[in-house]
Amino acid sequence: MKKIQDGDTVKVNYTGKFEDGSVFDSSLVEGRQPLTVTLGQGQLIPGFEKGLIDMAVGETKTIEIQPNEAYGEVNEDMYQEVEKSVLPEDLQVGMMLQASGPQGVFNVLVKEIKETTAVLDANHPLAGKKLFFDLEVVEVA
Repeated sequence: MKKIQDGDTVKVNYTGKFEDGSVFDSSLVEGRQPLTVTLGQGQLIPGFEKGLIDMAVGETKTIEIQPNEAYGEVNEDMYQEVEKSVLPEDLQVGMMLQASGPQGVFNVLVKEIKETTAVLDANHPLAGKKLFFDLEVVEVA
């Protein structure tokens, strides 16, 4: 049975969970297909790729990925304070907004609302979080 190596193209079903067991993403949702990816091309977070190495078709396992192998730690330099006057009137903590910059459009989270300003967080929504993935290898090319 062929074991997955760097450079292989694999199809994998996955379910991503937080420490509390709540699911944040899954390929098993109706209408979705297994993830198809070629390892070693930087298409996946490092911990996910490492978890697939040496698995074989039909094999399943659960992996735990620390933030430094996923979306990184929360970087406070990614917080920005903005005038509330340029933001939607119905602003609430926890809302996701779209902002644009030199790299294009990106999502920001409303972290805090002050009297005349709001603190926006441009970190990846999964930054700073330990992630768990249930993996099932469907195919190796």
